[in-house]
Amino acid sequence: MAATAEEVSASRPGDQLVDPATVVMDRGFDLAHPPAAVWPWLVQLGKRRAGWYLPRPVERLVPRGRRALRHVDPRWQGLAVGDVIPDYGGRDATFEVAELVPASHLVHTSRRGGTSVSWTLHLSPYDGGRSTRVHLRLRLGPVRHVRVAETVGGAFDALTILGLAAGLAERLDEGVDR
Repeated sequence: MAATAEEVSASRPGDQLVDPATVVMDRGFDLAHPPAAVWPWLVQLGKRRAGWYLPRPVERLVPRGRRALRHVDPRWQGLAVGDVIPDYGGRDATFEVAELVPASHLVHTSRRGGTSVSWTLHLSPYDGGRSTRVHLRLRLGPVRHVRVAETVGGAFDALTILGLAAGLAERLDEGVDR
């Protein structure tokens, strides 16, 4: 789930929304599907939407009513800048869509107490457009307890992105997009 050195050093859409950032977490993974096939799944992510994708063996441990969708649902495809999405970070936690370019990137922003947050999901085609590199960047600032955010928050972020990558790959592989 590690981002490449090139991804970490590259600027991404949304970086300016939390600038300066006290903590930046970069993750990346590859999917054997084109960006146009990956995009609808990312657009519908979220609490009280399609959920958070996990692989089937892990999802079996989640109550049936809280499992993520295993199909693209047209009702969640109309995401637009300014839309507010409930988040799993607490009862009142939300993300607002700050930027959206289909099959390219999606940027969310939020405020958690005194900390500003931006979360960018960036898609890059490779292998002649048949595969996608997904780069995720979480920017936080200001952060009072940097070590805690980097270690505990970083471990939690890595684990959730690992689940997302596996669950998303599984769902894409179940569909027909090639």
